[in-house]
Amino acid sequence: MNIQIFGTKKCFDTKKAERYFKERGIKYQFIDMNEKGMSRGEFNSIKQALGGTDNLLNENSKDKELLTLLNYLSDEDKEEKILENPQIIKTPVVRNGKNATLGYCPDIWKNWE
Repeated sequence: MNIQIFGTKKCFDTKKAERYFKERGIKYQFIDMNEKGMSRGEFNSIKQALGGTDNLLNENSKDKELLTLLNYLSDEDKEEKILENPQIIKTPVVRNGKNATLGYCPDIWKNWE
């Protein structure tokens, strides 16, 4: 298992996800979205696993202007904007190879073990 957790240090669900894997002795890599974000390849893999770009968006993001702007952009431009502004992606994004989840999803993660 090769677990990656994309999130922020302040996100409560990200902390719960880290604790979930830590308690089970499963090694994971934490990627702070505020510091690093996602690579294009990671983004594409996660987007495919979750069924599209729109599924990644956090509708409760404080950046309402950016969320509104995304509705008017082409898919390619939308992806570029999201990669530049990872704060609008719902966290945590937990990735295991070609599988990915959004939010706290222990019921799905236990099937990965």
